[in-house]
Amino acid sequence: MDFINELNENQREAVVNTEGPTLVIAGAGSGKTRVLTYRIANLLSKGVPAYRILALTFTNKAAREMQKRIAALVGQSNAANLWMGTFHSIFSKILRVEAEHLGYTSNFTIYDSQDSKNLIKSIVKDLRLDDKVYKPNDVLGRISMAKNNLVMAQAYAQSAKIVAADQAAKKPMISEIYKYYQIRCRQSDVMDFDDLLLQTNILFRDFPEILEKYQKKFDYILVDEYQDTNYSQYLIIKKLADVHKNICVVGDDAQSIYSFRGARIENILNFRNDYPGYKLCKLEQNYRSTTTIVDAANSIISRNKEQIPKKTFSENEEGDKIRVMKSLSDKEEGFQVAQEIFRISQNEQAEFNDFAILYRTNAQSRIMEEALRKRNIPYKIYGGLSFYQRKEIKDLLAYLRLTVNQNDEEALKRIINYPKRGIGDTTVDKLKEVAQKYNASIWTVLCNLNKVPGAVSAATAAKLTNFRQLIEGFTELAKEENAYETTYRIAKASGIIEDLSADDTPEGVSRKENIQELLNAVKDFCETAYNEAREDKLPAFLEGVALLTDQDSEKPEDNNKVTLMTIHSAKGLEFENVFIVGMEEDLFPAQQSAYTPAALEEERRLFYVALTRAEKRVIMTYSSSRYKNGNVVYPQPSRFIAEINPVYLEGFFTPTRSSADRKLNVPGRMERMAKPTLAPQPRVDIPEMDTSKLQPISGNSVIPGMVIYHPSFGAGKVIALDGLGVNKKAKVLFSKHGQKVLLLKFAKLYVQGDTN
Repeated sequence: MDFINELNENQREAVVNTEGPTLVIAGAGSGKTRVLTYRIANLLSKGVPAYRILALTFTNKAAREMQKRIAALVGQSNAANLWMGTFHSIFSKILRVEAEHLGYTSNFTIYDSQDSKNLIKSIVKDLRLDDKVYKPNDVLGRISMAKNNLVMAQAYAQSAKIVAADQAAKKPMISEIYKYYQIRCRQSDVMDFDDLLLQTNILFRDFPEILEKYQKKFDYILVDEYQDTNYSQYLIIKKLADVHKNICVVGDDAQSIYSFRGARIENILNFRNDYPGYKLCKLEQNYRSTTTIVDAANSIISRNKEQIPKKTFSENEEGDKIRVMKSLSDKEEGFQVAQEIFRISQNEQAEFNDFAILYRTNAQSRIMEEALRKRNIPYKIYGGLSFYQRKEIKDLLAYLRLTVNQNDEEALKRIINYPKRGIGDTTVDKLKEVAQKYNASIWTVLCNLNKVPGAVSAATAAKLTNFRQLIEGFTELAKEENAYETTYRIAKASGIIEDLSADDTPEGVSRKENIQELLNAVKDFCETAYNEAREDKLPAFLEGVALLTDQDSEKPEDNNKVTLMTIHSAKGLEFENVFIVGMEEDLFPAQQSAYTPAALEEERRLFYVALTRAEKRVIMTYSSSRYKNGNVVYPQPSRFIAEINPVYLEGFFTPTRSSADRKLNVPGRMERMAKPTLAPQPRVDIPEMDTSKLQPISGNSVIPGMVIYHPSFGAGKVIALDGLGVNKKAKVLFSKHGQKVLLLKFAKLYVQGDTN
């Protein structure tokens, strides 16, 4: 066990004390993956069989990385039989074995969010509801939250509180949609992601002998990112750990940021109540960031009341102060960020993949993308359209899914007329009507067309029969061949490859290349499965695809690009240089969170996560004007900037607040300490302006002779006005750009004012 000597004292304590309940609080960059890995390796080296260890993560990528590290420490053969993976992959594995107890087959399909949304769209249409009111995203969110709190459709409809909330939101029919959603999933032999947890809870609740079987099976349970667990996950873990109580959870309450997905910070805060006599280990040394970044993050998170006290520290170099850049508009903010990335990359020979731009909402990416494109800086948007969400890939996967599970309604509807075989929407609607009348799946109707005379014409029945026989042939093929052979022959025999080959446009060629890439993925899966003596048939491949996370879709060759992502997506990642943009009130913290203590604390934790992604440098930006819902707004800098100890900041202002403002925690007015970087300077023929004291001015207040400032053209003097009302224009002589005529309705103008 020489590897134990590679750990610091606190890490070693968390690794070697393997008996009983243990809570490991792991600060950002403190080596939590190493602790989990070494703890498992330690158990294996002590003779614990791998199949008696259950390790749960939130991404397949994390599980693969840990498995690889463990194999390097104790050997592949020793680590091969670990039960290690995401919550969903592990519990789907259990459900495949126990499915018949719950009324499913072992070949049940797993719907991704898009499949679920398509089904909800279909139900909304069938119920003749307004699809502008019952939007799939909103409905699925409500259903997901209910499932994660173990509220079934019947209980949902009977809950006065839930029904009242839906009525208040003017969506009283969600309970009805939920009911039919579950019925249709059952008919299709389908589970969605939330069902994998919900049905595991039901399995353990209704079949105590099965619960006991898995309780006895796992001597040791380890859980990563415990602060991100929801109620459903919490209950499963608690039940499984109830016999041996050798449970080790690793997490950081300061990085609990997913309450909107159902994550409960209470799970980690109340661990001591669930497991009396537990051992607490704190990993407080940050190996990632400079001391300045770590100390600044500490000064922020210390303001939260709901937390497990810890003091993270770094022994790395002090590093640069955190820079704050002010811009006059969101467009200028993008320009400044792109210019700064270009400057740093040139001066320090930094790669573009050393930079990340983090924002609170996805909508903020547009301005950043435009600015980067103008600078010819390559970038990628993290969490964009996944390879497995592209149309041609979804089409072929639908064939594969229907081959494995003929009751998969969404897969069937997707490909029953692709490539075109003369089966239109009207025919599909008739099949659905018959299926609903007999409480059966559409596939069952296809297999019994002779028993429902008049449902379709003889010509259409012949086309449907040909389609059914095609799928039945694929099903027989899948039983004999591995996943690659099956997929290749389905792609050919279905007509997909022929259809795509007929389109020789660049887009068509790209789609065909994507199909080839999918075939490569299946081949790689089969080769890996063969080498590791695992199942290489089609159901096993589909299982892996269905359980992919966003991080699993990252391509390493797509590397040397600036990364753009929301802060929520950034957790678990790290970059040398991090830009946190849009640091403004009502944007970050978000408007709906600003005055609710619990929500504000979560926003502060989100800011803490953003800061601690950086290894070397943090630059924060804010704008004094921004377009919002088509209108110009004039936000204040985020309170979070002012909450950082000013000794760690460069280029910001100290807040002065009234006692009334302090009680509400409202940011005060700002006094200038230093000029913002990169502010444009006017020439000498216009009176010099202090850009930090610029104030927005409405078009109605502009008069001839006034010295104004424009974000694009700089300082200038108004020499004439023309027109009235919305057509009012100003003729302005700018020091750098000469004479311009501005329509005052749209022009964003500023004048020098005193902010004190």
